[in-house]
Amino acid sequence: MADGGGARKYSCKTASETLKWIHAIIDFLKPYRFFLDAHVVNFFKDRLWEAVDKEWMDCLRKEPAEKLLLIPSGVVQIQALAGVIDSIARRVGAHTIVDVGSGQGYLAQVLSFEHELSVIAIDASSHHGSITDARAKRIEKYYAAKKCKSRSENRGFCIPKTVTCRVLSPAMLKDISSSLRQVDEIENPTIFRDNTDSKPLARDLARECPYSSKADDRSTMVLAGLHACGDLSVTMLRTFMECDEVKAVVSIGCCYNLLSEEGIKEGDYQFGFPVSRGAKSANLQLGKNARDLACQSAERWRGLGEAAGLHNFELHTFRAAFQMVLFQCYPEIITRSPAIGRQGKALRRQHHRRILECNADMAQTFSQNYCSTYAKDPLLNEHSSYPKSANKEANSADRYSMFVKFCKSGLDRLGLCVPEDVEFSRLWEEAEEFSELVGPYWTLRAALGPVLETILLLDRLLFLQEQGNVLIQTVLLPVFDPVLSPRNVALIAEKF
Repeated sequence: MADGGGARKYSCKTASETLKWIHAIIDFLKPYRFFLDAHVVNFFKDRLWEAVDKEWMDCLRKEPAEKLLLIPSGVVQIQALAGVIDSIARRVGAHTIVDVGSGQGYLAQVLSFEHELSVIAIDASSHHGSITDARAKRIEKYYAAKKCKSRSENRGFCIPKTVTCRVLSPAMLKDISSSLRQVDEIENPTIFRDNTDSKPLARDLARECPYSSKADDRSTMVLAGLHACGDLSVTMLRTFMECDEVKAVVSIGCCYNLLSEEGIKEGDYQFGFPVSRGAKSANLQLGKNARDLACQSAERWRGLGEAAGLHNFELHTFRAAFQMVLFQCYPEIITRSPAIGRQGKALRRQHHRRILECNADMAQTFSQNYCSTYAKDPLLNEHSSYPKSANKEANSADRYSMFVKFCKSGLDRLGLCVPEDVEFSRLWEEAEEFSELVGPYWTLRAALGPVLETILLLDRLLFLQEQGNVLIQTVLLPVFDPVLSPRNVALIAEKF
């Protein structure tokens, strides 16, 4: 963040430093509030580009897609996280890992079979629990055969214990974890290894949290959440503070758009944002569109090629133009923020099929012309080639055809009829004139996504730092390649 002639650096080692950083981000975001509140589906209807500095748009409107996709980013796998959790569990002397929001159990199974930890996997979906159980049985056979082949001691395996439950409060998570841990102690006696973990991430974590390990206590637990959705990540932090048996928490959040936000959503309960006293005192309010934006994957967009980038911008153009159709024909639907699902794959297949058919037709035409005109001409330029794309008018007609199909599919998904008086061609003409501005606007807005995610993470970190009655060591640690997993920063806290 610029400050005169140099860059200002911020830290989050203490509560006061974290709060200072949060205030700096709030000040930085103020001039761009129009981006945070915007929804790209309203791009044409509300003429969103007019809120952006005209010089920016004039500069970016002719930039190729691959360069625009670098704007959001400013230009190791699940096993790695398991290594970090294993290191923490040994340090605090915990015998049970509670995987909160476990999904299909990938993390739980690595912890169980690879690190031989006792794991309770909690998820709201019974289907996910069934998948976890079925895969665990297959993996158990693999590891049993592996141990038999290596002639190592066969102690049996601690298969993850799956629980289907929607966690609604810290007290609920505490009660579930404590009761299941007691059952698990009887069924799966855990043996901890004394060898030092050699994984690089574990060594990095040890440097971040350089204090002695705890005495072995069979009642202690570690809460772990790999992409725990919405408020669930915050519930884990509150449980960590309220439950004496929970000695550490490793939380990687997800789905910020599903967070309950104070001042936005009404209700007499603990909100998911903001959670720290400092952020609340700053009257920080984001809104759903801004929290949606915090979920963007800047690193993934950077890796897209020109074709994929153009396709992405095209889909945003169609969706924004479709919003104009809804506004004209079904204005009451707009207030419900309709979701029409992902139509990108179907459109991409149609687009590729048309390109292949077009190229095949042009190749045939060229071949016929070549044979009749040039085949016997020895002076033919060897670098001659047939046209690579259709003319501008044909391309515009093709885009209009795809737009009409997009609209009809969208109306069908919403259970709406195609109105007889809808003027697709007029609406498309109005939108197409400004369609080249969609890419620049979208990427400029997406550039604020990492800033918004940072403020969400700092709010959670500050919540832990504000707990003066308990000694806590906290750290924000990137544990994944952001291209593979956009939500790659783990909030790690240990009591000591």
